[in-house]
Amino acid sequence: MTTGAEPPPRGRVALPGLTPAPDPLDGQGLLPGMAGLAGVQDPGPALIADAAGLAQRGGRADAELGRVAAELLAADPDGARIGAAVRNALDMLLDGQHTGRYRWDQLCKTEKTHAGTLVEIGVQRRLALADGDLLDYSIAGTDVDCKFSHWMGRWMIPPEAAGKLMLLIQASDADGTWSAGLLRVRPGYLREASNRDLKRALSERGRAAITWLFARSTLQENVLVKMAERDVMGIFAHRSGQQRVNELFRRAQHRRVSRTAVATVAMQDDYMKRVRAGGGARDQLRGAGIVIFGDYAGDQALAAALGLPRPGPGEFVSARLTSRVPPGARTLRLEGADWGLADPADPAEPAPHLPRA
Repeated sequence: MTTGAEPPPRGRVALPGLTPAPDPLDGQGLLPGMAGLAGVQDPGPALIADAAGLAQRGGRADAELGRVAAELLAADPDGARIGAAVRNALDMLLDGQHTGRYRWDQLCKTEKTHAGTLVEIGVQRRLALADGDLLDYSIAGTDVDCKFSHWMGRWMIPPEAAGKLMLLIQASDADGTWSAGLLRVRPGYLREASNRDLKRALSERGRAAITWLFARSTLQENVLVKMAERDVMGIFAHRSGQQRVNELFRRAQHRRVSRTAVATVAMQDDYMKRVRAGGGARDQLRGAGIVIFGDYAGDQALAAALGLPRPGPGEFVSARLTSRVPPGARTLRLEGADWGLADPADPAEPAPHLPRA
């Protein structure tokens, strides 16, 4: 557990006496006999908590902060629940299925203000936190207020939080990261100027006093944010939802594509129908050699065997395959032939069907 005005390098903390749980693989478990195809990703270094630093902040004992941190980490050891709550809140605000929006700057001011409420509710539900007496939560018997900001350091702290503990959460789709930390609001930690609601931003001293629980953890990617603008424009240039979904998987190959991205592009109620076999993108793109791996355990293993990202729950990864595989390349044995990832110069050929259990 570390402190500082900016989050430390990516990682998570482990309180003294708590053994960090191993990071799970993205998505579902592998099918029996497929362990060799796992392609496990490096979870990154964990940040180990310092016992003295946990009990002392600026020379002051803060046992309450330690207990709150311990309970939060016990409820969410790897941050998966908080990260999911943040992702869901952003997706709810954007409402891509009905609006086609996919970027934070496409939200209006009122919607951005509402983000904090959605994150607060989502975290409470996923971590099963009790209501506080005066503030948002009761954690380890202590009232804790939750504040969210899209920008690092720009939380607005209400007057009633003076002397209280804050759970500060920040996330950015553009960066693809989220962070969460605890802060005891002490004199000198807030700027003098306030807004009309008497809320004040953190001072430099206050930002430096944050105890980070999760720093720059990976936020499930919104592929539309990460793609080149010309590719996004090429996707939305098509008139029908099916054509837009097809173009998404053509242009976003070798990348994780979430269901939310599919819904944003399709802008239809039954957006998943636009992906499935039986008339969807899986069938319509096969002639061009493109296959779409889903979150089935078998698909995850096949994608990893080709060196592709393993699609997690509710995710897809598309790739164009070729049977003209150079020696030494990664291959899959499908429908009696060896298939590998196609280069741009490889001619298109109909792709094989992926096996289904």
